[in-house]
Amino acid sequence: MILRVLALAGGVTGAAGLSQFPEFSQQYLQRLGGAVDELTRQVDRYTEDASKLDLSLDAYLTQLAAEGELAQTEASNMRADIDRHAQLSEALAALEGAGPFMRARLAAYMADGDVAQQALEVFKPAVPVTMEGATFAGAGFLGGWAVIGVLFAFLRRLWWSLRGLFRGSSANPT
Repeated sequence: MILRVLALAGGVTGAAGLSQFPEFSQQYLQRLGGAVDELTRQVDRYTEDASKLDLSLDAYLTQLAAEGELAQTEASNMRADIDRHAQLSEALAALEGAGPFMRARLAAYMADGDVAQQALEVFKPAVPVTMEGATFAGAGFLGGWAVIGVLFAFLRRLWWSLRGLFRGSSANPT
C-alpha cells in the first residue's frame, strides 16, 4: 500500500514538473530571441566599424588585437560576442517555429545557462490547460511512477538478496 502511495506521489510530482515544459520552453525561446536581437545589433556595429576602414570583420579584429593590451582585450570581447551570436542564432533558428513537442526533442538547443536563468527568473508555473501541457503531464506522471516503481523494485530485490545472504551465513552446519 505504501509503495502505491509513493509511486502515486512520484507520478504526481513528475506530472507537475514535466507539464511546465511547454510554457518554460516558450519563455526560453522569447529570451533567446531577445539575446540574438541584441547581439545582432552589436555584431552589425562591429561590421560597420570594420567596413569604414575597408576591412573584413576578421581583419579588423586581428588588427585591433595587435594595437596593445587594451585593444587586445576589446578584440577578445568582440570575438566572444560574435561567437555567442553565432551559437544563439543557430539555437534560435532550430527552435523557432517548433511546437512544444519538437522543442522537447530539440532540448539540446536550450542549453544556454544565461538565457535559461533569465527565463527561470520570470517563469511562473501554471496549471496546463492545453493539449501539449496535458500530454507532458501524462508523460511526467508515467515517468515519475516508473522511477519510483523501479527504485523500490531494486530496493526490494536488494533487501531479499541481503536477507538471504545473512540467513545463509548464520545457519549452523552440523
